[in-house]
Amino acid sequence: MSSASGPHIPIREAWLAQRVEPIVDPGLPIIDAHHHLWDRTGNRYLFAELSADLASGHNVVATVYAQCRSMYRADGPVELKPVGEVEFAAGVAAQAAGGQYGKARPCAAIIGCADLMLGSRVAPVLEALIRAGGGRLHGIRNQTAWHPDPAVNSSPVPPKPGLLTAPAFDQGVAMLERHGLALDVWAYHTQLGELYDLASRHPGIPVVVDHCGGPLGVGPYAGKAAEVFSEWKRGMERLSLLPNVRVKLGGLGLRVAGFTFHERPLPPSSKDLAEAWRPLMLTCIEVFGPQRCLFESNFPVDKGMFSYPVLWNAYKRLTRAFTASERARLFWGTAAEIYGLPSPVPAGPKGGPRGTANA
Repeated sequence: MSSASGPHIPIREAWLAQRVEPIVDPGLPIIDAHHHLWDRTGNRYLFAELSADLASGHNVVATVYAQCRSMYRADGPVELKPVGEVEFAAGVAAQAAGGQYGKARPCAAIIGCADLMLGSRVAPVLEALIRAGGGRLHGIRNQTAWHPDPAVNSSPVPPKPGLLTAPAFDQGVAMLERHGLALDVWAYHTQLGELYDLASRHPGIPVVVDHCGGPLGVGPYAGKAAEVFSEWKRGMERLSLLPNVRVKLGGLGLRVAGFTFHERPLPPSSKDLAEAWRPLMLTCIEVFGPQRCLFESNFPVDKGMFSYPVLWNAYKRLTRAFTASERARLFWGTAAEIYGLPSPVPAGPKGGPRGTANA
């Protein structure tokens, strides 16, 4: 979506290029826990564009591809069309595996899509996705972020209401545990109660909450930051009581989050982002602990508001006071654990990670 009226902010490379910063802590390993690839009208973000961002200075060792309806199969049963997206992402991973495009391993893990409203009938779809992923499929996500106000919209294809509470969806989620898959959920802060109920019914499934739990700042929530923060925090504190829940830190470049850095003459600095996001992100880390949080870029969606190197600089500034082991969890450890990725650092004397460089 490239229009100003669409849910995603248009990417303006010339505008982003006006902000260049030295890379903070360049040796710190990073697993980008959430990004997309797509080829849409006026908005292409494929292997070449991702590779350019990965090579912009930070030590990104791997990425996690998140479903976004890209490259679905044109033919065959409707329920199997999302298998094409996993085939596509696995192909990108295979293309990069030889190392000639850089040291990073994009799409090393894949979050695919299977219609969980199929209930128990989703099993053969999951099996097809797993085969297509070639060992890289580790999670499933459906479109679940929904709000009755049309001003609150974060997808070019509006989701159906009520999925998180539907009995059929619940049955579909139960199938994930049998196949060793995590459940990624993009929900707004108004849906955190529904998400709590779902996650509590499935304690054996890792549930990953996307984009800081979706605090809203548009439509009926515009100008009500304090009220939203209070409601959002209560929902996140309740979710944190469930040991199977993790939270991705990022996604605040989404239009629905209410930040307006893209309206400035110059793009934001990492200091600007760190200051604006500090209450939300540090609350997530305080409530869930570093061992249950993981950083994401949410590119190219968030690229309309800031560049890749500035984004990761902001995350590093936010975590300056954390220990090396805590930063290791936030920047790569939690992602590696959930999505089955290898440690990017040598094992220590007792078999554990040594911690991160330049922490």
